[in-house]
Amino acid sequence: MAAGRFDPPESLDLERTREVFEASTDFTVGLEEEFAIVDPDSLELAHRFEDLYGACRGDELLAESAAGELIDTEIEIRSGRAESFAEAMAMQQEHRDRLFGLAAGMGLGLAAMGTHPWASYLDQRIIDTEHYNRLREELRWVAQRNNTWSMHVHVGVRGADRAIAVCDHLRGVLPPLLAMSANSPFLDGHDSGLASVRSEIFTRTFPRCGVHQPFGDWRTYAEFIELLTSTRSIVEATQLWWSVRPHHTFGTVELRICDAQTRGSESFNLAAMIVACIAQAAFDFDDGRLGEPPRQREIEENLWRAIRYGLDGTQIDFQRGEVIATQAALERLLDWSAPAREALALEVDVPGENGTERARRGLVGGASIAEVYGDAVTETARTYAPAAVSG
Repeated sequence: MAAGRFDPPESLDLERTREVFEASTDFTVGLEEEFAIVDPDSLELAHRFEDLYGACRGDELLAESAAGELIDTEIEIRSGRAESFAEAMAMQQEHRDRLFGLAAGMGLGLAAMGTHPWASYLDQRIIDTEHYNRLREELRWVAQRNNTWSMHVHVGVRGADRAIAVCDHLRGVLPPLLAMSANSPFLDGHDSGLASVRSEIFTRTFPRCGVHQPFGDWRTYAEFIELLTSTRSIVEATQLWWSVRPHHTFGTVELRICDAQTRGSESFNLAAMIVACIAQAAFDFDDGRLGEPPRQREIEENLWRAIRYGLDGTQIDFQRGEVIATQAALERLLDWSAPAREALALEVDVPGENGTERARRGLVGGASIAEVYGDAVTETARTYAPAAVSG
């Protein structure tokens, strides 16, 4: 980066950020869902973000909810802060209905998978904002390559040290959550053989991404971020792309490892599981039961298993020294998070299959990759915004 004076933005004021967390409200919820913008006939990505976002700016709800995410074939909607998960779902559902209605009126489709099956990243265009132009210049191929779609969940966590402890512990649950969400088997017109090829494109290539080493406490975290800031490694907090991170502006723990979900109900179910895990980690911290954070090498081993095999694979229980089915690992997460699910009225199911398995089942049944993706586009509209589709 260029030398010279640098006045860090408010999001990198670590004392202010600490105060944000000390004043945060426990277990508020925010949901973020990303969609590919496609031509409903050809299923090609459509470079129509500016048009669709412009229409959103004219809608009283979407004006605040809709946002861009790097490329001009993608749009995101955010629930905004809710006091409960039920409220977050209701808010996000209204945003879904509005967005899908606008897109349909403009002759556009919206797709929710982790990747587009055949679109070339060389054709992607970075949206023209100061933030994304800077990323294009700094990251070059890494930014250009990232034509992927995800979903993120924010949960309010009061206390700076507590938020860091929660992030440290949640590193260990990232692999089974990714496996549950895996919904990106296709890339470059082929079956990649992976359950989540999106993770290899984004999580494995962006700097300060994937699973961070445990920090232990706020002071250690803040010292590291201050070093990144003083060395001009980062100029804003959004350049911390870790799969779980403390959000400097919102005072939330944000979990961001999962693939976008083709079915709206699956997106909400996955989000409920994530909320339960974050809240349970906070409960355990309060009760002195959180324990030592898992070791990096163990997380990485299970993360690869999740990327490669998804829900149909296995995870290693390193405490017991045994291999267990990923389904069993998720059932253990349900058991562990039972107090949080009860306290926050969260209903969660471990799915019998994820999006990747459903897509491959289509291939086995004789469908082409294009036909599988076409079915996914239809299913996205039907399940994310049934009112908009039927209307």
